Amino acid sequence: MFVSRIARTIASPKKALTTAAVAAATAGMVLAAAPAEAATSASASDAKAIAHKMIPNNTQFNAFSKIVEHESGWDVDATNASSGAYGLVQALPASKMSSAGSDWKTNAATQIKWGLNYMNDRYGSPVAAWNFWQANGWY
Repeated sequence: MFVSRIARTIASPKKALTTAAVAAATAGMVLAAAPAEAATSASASDAKAIAHKMIPNNTQFNAFSKIVEHESGWDVDATNASSGAYGLVQALPASKMSSAGSDWKTNAATQIKWGLNYMNDRYGSPVAAWNFWQANGWY
């Protein structure tokens, strides 16, 4: 009976969803929508752990960590309202991080990979990038 009701309402997605939600609620289930990107976003502690695995040298990791702490507070979704800089390392434009992976908007590992490459390419290392940051307030 339930299947035939859904089949009849397939032409009306809103009605089909309502019917499914009512049926689920009747069965004691909950239908919930979650953000599509929620599965890949990392907490601050998760992001730090990922970075430490990617940067095993403690001196380099500590410098990288200080920059990220100042730039984003280890928030993968951090966005600078005035400049549009985005992510753990506040890439500007944010889309530059796509060179490290298509999941750059939500994946801490991708953002860390891009940020580490940026620091190594531009400054030679995270320590050198941190030294520059301390002298200038940006990197």
